[in-house]
Amino acid sequence: MAIVMDRKDTKEPEVTAELPTKEQLKDSELVVQAVAYWFADHGHVRSPFPTTVQEKVAKGAVEGLHAWLAGLKPDERAKLRDEDLLEKFESVLFDTAMGLVTDTDQLITLRFPFLPRCGDRIDGGAIAGREGENIVRTRRLAHEDKDEFLVVEAECVSTGERWETRFELP
Repeated sequence: MAIVMDRKDTKEPEVTAELPTKEQLKDSELVVQAVAYWFADHGHVRSPFPTTVQEKVAKGAVEGLHAWLAGLKPDERAKLRDEDLLEKFESVLFDTAMGLVTDTDQLITLRFPFLPRCGDRIDGGAIAGREGENIVRTRRLAHEDKDEFLVVEAECVSTGERWETRFELP
């Protein structure tokens, strides 16, 4: 399995079929780096996780990853690569957070962490009534048949006029 506690200069992880403890997972380089990345801002990439739930999210995600690993057969664990574990851990991290937040806007941020958020400043371009700087005021999800959209309401800073647009979501 690809959870390695002190891998320094090796390209391939130590492969083991043993189930790591929750403590080993929590302290593993993979978990520590993933949590550090997702719980901090990095320039244009902002953390989608509210600070009020980060500790519970991290703990719950480690428990979720451990439960998932425990459900695998030893030979399946032995075949796992770091990329597989990171992808699963990030999935569990986001799923855990979705179960802890109740605010609709926070749920939208967790589902779509790279889309504009309330309070973001956006450029309205040369569109009449939207010229220059605008501020995102509200967001909501809308559905049409099988399609889902993020509806964004923004306010033009120079005129105070509000306008709305929507993005089709994957």
